[in-house]
Amino acid sequence: MYAVLSTGGKQYKVAQGDVCRVEKLDAEAGASVELDKILMIADGDKINIGTPLVAGGKVTAVVKSHGRADKVEIVKFRRRKHHQKRTGHRQYYTEIEITAIAG
Repeated sequence: MYAVLSTGGKQYKVAQGDVCRVEKLDAEAGASVELDKILMIADGDKINIGTPLVAGGKVTAVVKSHGRADKVEIVKFRRRKHHQKRTGHRQYYTEIEITAIAG
């Protein structure tokens, strides 16, 4: 059984017991969160696709930790102009473990 959920503007395919990194959530480590933007739930051959969301579908997860991803370097360079600019960005994330899929 797996589900496709949407959080933080991105979509994730998750199954029970999976550990995944999603965009930062406002929850403390060890807390339980319910994600209710479920786009699809599949259980073997039985597939439930939402229009756009699955009615009554939810995924329960436990927050394992918070952190920051690896640095993404941005380089702006103009040839023959003595111009070079380097910056970086580290995105915040929340690591969650899926405990239950309902719907």
